Amino acid sequence: MKDIRNDFPQLKRKINGKQLVYLDSSATSLKPQSVIDALTGYYTDYTANVFRGIYTTSEEATAAYEGARGKVAGFISAPSPGEIVFTRNATESLNLLAAGIGKTLQEGDEIITPIMEHHSNFVPWQQRALKKNVKLKIWDLDQHGKLDLAQLNKLITRRTKVLTITAVSNVLGTICPIAQICQIVKHINPECLVFVDAAQAVPHMVVDVIDWGVDAIVFSGHKLLGPTGIGVLWAKMSLLESLSPYQYGGDMIEEVHREKTIFKSPPHKFEAGTPHIAGAIGLGAAIEYLQTLGLDAVRRHEIEITDYALKALARFKGVTVYGPDHAKDRGGVIAFRLEGVHPHDIAQVLDESGICIRVGFHCAQPLHEFLGIGPTARASFYVYTMKKDIDTLIAGLEKVKKLFS
Repeated sequence: MKDIRNDFPQLKRKINGKQLVYLDSSATSLKPQSVIDALTGYYTDYTANVFRGIYTTSEEATAAYEGARGKVAGFISAPSPGEIVFTRNATESLNLLAAGIGKTLQEGDEIITPIMEHHSNFVPWQQRALKKNVKLKIWDLDQHGKLDLAQLNKLITRRTKVLTITAVSNVLGTICPIAQICQIVKHINPECLVFVDAAQAVPHMVVDVIDWGVDAIVFSGHKLLGPTGIGVLWAKMSLLESLSPYQYGGDMIEEVHREKTIFKSPPHKFEAGTPHIAGAIGLGAAIEYLQTLGLDAVRRHEIEITDYALKALARFKGVTVYGPDHAKDRGGVIAFRLEGVHPHDIAQVLDESGICIRVGFHCAQPLHEFLGIGPTARASFYVYTMKKDIDTLIAGLEKVKKLFS
């Protein structure tokens, strides 16, 4: 752990004279030096646009950009790099899917999504359903914060066109059995498309799109040690070929004439304009870093830290934790409330001790309404989180409780 933490320069920083304790990795992860170096390398050594230049630095940039696409494909066991579309983030990837699929929806069709979805995987489908007079069916949770698979059997019909679901809740930490869910859906309605928001899964555990059996997944680079502004859409080639471009411009064009335009084949037909070249290269470096650690080891560490935090919070009087009881059933994220103290006050006091947590609805307000609660505080962990960070959090909460008692 000491060696790993040395790879993250931001962890050397102090806030208000206190060592930084970063517990907001579900919002965005810190960046290792190797990723920072990859970004700097592009900007200092071979800045050029991709695909267009027949000169050395442009060809180097193109090779690095396309090389990153190959690294992403290998990371999620995608059959081909040609199925990897670079976007700005998971949100844009989901909007691309919603816009493309929305054109095929007809009145009376159905879309299913769980109540715990991030707004990025809820609002696009909600708005699409409203515009097309399509029924949006909400899949509720049980008392343990898990999905009831028996309910899914009742929700899926022959009119269901899309099931879109998170792999790991960014609030409850609930890990969904994606492969099992996909089998149920495809058995009842083979034509129903299954999309997965994997933004909280890909950074923390092995994701194999073939084993899952889904039609598309999305995730963001900045949550897996990579830069901001780079996201990924993986979809089966047959689906990518059937979708219209999300936006139009240069580079996604094969030919343009007065009367018509011929677009490139996927993935390039979805990447209009100059892409985030440095972002893709940085994402590739982040993937290499995680592969060096090993995703199985990353997941084991996450379970250990989450278990330690759950037990510590269970001993803290006045704290209510939301989501599954056991660390093995959740990602490295814990949403909680402290009796008598608003979450914003918790965060402000913790910041005085250099502790970074997230507070609010975490872009999942329908979930909070379903639970019958207001905003929550959230601590989330990653490869650089240590048990002493949890101890510091608990000490900070003791300070909060004393201050507001």
